[in-house]
Parts: sequence; C-alpha cells; structure tokens
Amino acid sequence: MMEALDPVVLARIQFAANMTFHILFPTISISMGWVLFYFKTRYTATRAPHWMDAYQFWVKIFALTFALGVVSGITMSFQFGTNWPGFMLKVGNVAGPLLAYEVLTAFFLEATMLGIMLFGRHRVSERMHTTATFLVAAGTTLSAFWILALNSWMHTPAGFAMIDGKAHVTSWLEVIFNPSFPYRFSHMLLASGLTSAFLLSGISAFRWLKNDRGLEVMAGLRTGLTIAAFLIPVQIVVGDMHGVNTLHHQPAKIAAMEGIWKTERGTAAVLFGIPDAATQSNKFEIAIPKLASFYLTHDWNGEVKGIDAFGDKHPPVAPVFFAFRIMVGVGLLMLAASWTGVWQLRRQGQPRPWLAKGLVAMTFIGWVGLIAGWYVTEIGRQPWLVQGVMTAAEAASTVPSAAIASTLVVYLLLYVVLITAYISVVFHMARKASLHAQPGYPHIDRRMETQHA
Repeated sequence: MMEALDPVVLARIQFAANMTFHILFPTISISMGWVLFYFKTRYTATRAPHWMDAYQFWVKIFALTFALGVVSGITMSFQFGTNWPGFMLKVGNVAGPLLAYEVLTAFFLEATMLGIMLFGRHRVSERMHTTATFLVAAGTTLSAFWILALNSWMHTPAGFAMIDGKAHVTSWLEVIFNPSFPYRFSHMLLASGLTSAFLLSGISAFRWLKNDRGLEVMAGLRTGLTIAAFLIPVQIVVGDMHGVNTLHHQPAKIAAMEGIWKTERGTAAVLFGIPDAATQSNKFEIAIPKLASFYLTHDWNGEVKGIDAFGDKHPPVAPVFFAFRIMVGVGLLMLAASWTGVWQLRRQGQPRPWLAKGLVAMTFIGWVGLIAGWYVTEIGRQPWLVQGVMTAAEAASTVPSAAIASTLVVYLLLYVVLITAYISVVFHMARKASLHAQPGYPHIDRRMETQHA
C-alpha cells in the first residue's frame, strides 16, 4: 500500500511535519529572549527581587524551548539531502551560504552566550550577565533574519541568474532583501512576539489561579498582556501590507486564500464557504460584495485574478482557504483577549477568574495562528518550491514511498510525544513555582541572594 503512494506527496508531508514541529520552538525563543532581557534590565534598574524571580523562572522555559528547537532543526537539514537533493543542486549557490551565515553569525553566538546566561550569573558581573542575555536575544533574531531571507527568496527570488541550469548570485543585497522579505520578516517577528506574549500571559494566569499572586506573577501577566495588546494591531497592519505584496508577486496564493475562482472586478470577500475544486466554486458561500477588491487593491472595482488565470500552476484551494481563516480568527481572538486583559488590570489591578481561565486556555494559541499562517505561506506557493524557478516535483529524490512513509510515521509519533512532554513540563514548572510561593514553604532570603550577587 505504501508503495502506491506518491513519493513526492509523502516527502512534502514529511517535511511539513518536521517544519511544523520545529517552528514552534524558535518562534518562542526569538521573542522570549527579549522578554528575558527586559526582565533583567528591570531588575538591574530597580533591584526589585520579583523581576529576578520572573527572569529565573522564564529562563528555564527558554532553555527547554531552545534545546528542542536545535534538535528538531537538525532533522530538517538532513532532509535537504535525503528528500530534496534537486533543491541544493539547482539553487544551492543561494541557499547554502544563507544557511551557513545563520550558523556562523547567529547560532554560535546564541549557543556561546546561552551558557553564561544560564549558569554564569554568580560567576560574572551583573553587567556581563545582562550583556549575555542581550546577545542571546540578538542571536535568535539574527537567526530568524537569515532563515527568513532564504524563505522569502524562495517566494520572490531576485538577485540571481540561471547559468547551465543552476542559480548563481548576481547581487547578495537583492537576494537577501528580496521583494517579500521586509513583510515576511516583520510578520514573523510579530507572530513570535504574540506567541510568547500569550505563553507568558497563560502561564502567569495559571499560577494566579493557583493562588500564586505575588509581584513576580503579576509582572509576567501584565508584561504578556501589554505586549500582545500592542503587537496585534501592528500585526494586522503588516498583514495587510504583506497581502498587497503577495497579490503582486504570488497572485495564485491570494486567489486560493480568498476562494476566488474567476478573475473579476469588484471581487467579493468570502467570509465563509467550502471550496469545491470539481465545480470551481464555493459551497454555502457567505460573501460581502466588492470588499476583497477594496482591501487587496484599495479600489472597490479593482481586478483580482482568480484560480482560472493560472492553469495548473496554482495551489490546492481548500487548505489555503481554511488556514487563512483560522489565522485571521486567531488574530481577532488575540485582540479581544489582550485588550480586555489590559483594561481589567488597569481598572482592578487583578484579572477576573473567567479571564484568567480564558488566558490559560489560550496559552499556546500563538502556535495555532502560527501554523495556520505558515501553511498559508507554504502550501500557497505550490506547486513551486522556488517561485517560477523550480517545482517541488523537480527537486524530489527517488527514495521509495515505503521508506519515506515509514520514517514519517516514526517522526509523527516522536513529535506527538515530545510536544506533549514539552507542554506538560511547562505547566509542571508553573505548578511547582506556585507551590514554592505558598505560605509555609521554605524560601531563599532574597537579601542574602542580592548580597551574594
């Protein structure tokens, strides 16, 4: 049965599974590094112990997240050779150096400074420890810069020439700062910030519900909600700008996102529907006339290309259509939750129990929006691996279907175990921290700790 499955489809599913699991962790570590730097600078400025308490709690979660991100990234690197040898053969002159820059300029910096950040507080000066925290945060962002430069180039390739069937760089500036890079990089950093903000808010709310309501917990809750309330409107604006850029460079993706089958002017915005590829229509469609033309072209009668304009070179509509709506729905939910939370904390100083429970339920909602958005981006590029240059089928290996399917099953089982363990450990750490905060539990004298530092 496995031999009958398309090896290209299996290879795509396997890479998607690896990428889905991997991206969860860098998304947290990219922005959590800056949250830790904020906690540390607040501590050095005020010497208030609760800021250091917050730092010490969240740095453990950061370390766990960082470790899983590194391990899961290794399996993806292997797949370039095992499942997609044609990719490096054709565009390796572009992809190889960008991946190397990420390792040389970012990962080594993160890995080196992480040791000082985790274990060096009482071995180096306070200033050096704060500097190490800053460099780890900067390293995670620099990693994202290089990876997003390559990913953006695959969507909007620029600065290269094809010579003897291989891509050769003509301008590294054009490769790195390709047309979609500013929007994709900004969108990803904001998504990372929102993911960490709700993780911070959710775990802090969990501890609050466990009657751990000290300054440390409230600082974490207030920081998370404030970050989310500020970033989500910015994300909406950047998302709109990214959509306009995508309309220009990848109109087939926009057609799939919006469920637009026929090219027309004054295109309606489909709020809900079930795309049907056989009839090239949306069943049970609910749409607002002309709205899609307005927010895509900023003209009520602007023309938007439909799926019919791209022949067989377009992505599958249904997964892109639904993933886009999940992403938007998550964003609106984040907006409502964060603004309500900030309002409650300002008015009352404490969250209402129903809000705290809601925030706990939303602890990992950033992952839901992130994965949905990533699927829109990557499935929406199909059948291209590098837009207009190489299809996924051209890059695939000749590994038998059975071999890919068997390793896929192993990957999926392992990822389910690891993600379950990660979430369990994070909540266990929060529960343990709350237990330590209860009256009667032995505590470290903070004055002694400050003197020792």
